[in-house]
Amino acid sequence: MPGSTRATLLLSNLGVSFTLHTYVYDPNAGRIGPQAADALRVEARRVLKTLMAEVDGKPVCVIVPSDREVSMKKLAAAFHGKAAKMMAAADAERLTGYHVGGISPFAQKKRVAVAIKQTALDESSVYINGGQRGLRVELAPDDACQALGATVAALVV
Repeated sequence: MPGSTRATLLLSNLGVSFTLHTYVYDPNAGRIGPQAADALRVEARRVLKTLMAEVDGKPVCVIVPSDREVSMKKLAAAFHGKAAKMMAAADAERLTGYHVGGISPFAQKKRVAVAIKQTALDESSVYINGGQRGLRVELAPDDACQALGATVAALVV
């Protein structure tokens, strides 16, 4: 499995310190994030999932712990909008240039606004998708926020 993706190249170019972790991606897993946490032997709250959504019709990227669900009401509020909904998988792939299960918030094809769950910043490090299935980058959550220009918000149910 190559360790060089658009996401890892961006992080390297920004001078962000990160560690690559690979695992066997299970396409039949009921929930991808918790499966990754189990495979990596880390707490699910430290393995963050990247979700693509729309707030008032505009695409946004949402990063939350893999064991939590996004509140559409809180997501809309984070972007000063009225309504939020999850983006269709095909639209997310087209917009990001990544495949579902491998969507990274870093170096997406089209740059969109990003929000990250505020409790992620309490962790010493977090695991975020590295741009392909079975690849995670471990990095400091503050570094992730800075690299993404992310809004920090309460986002989960």
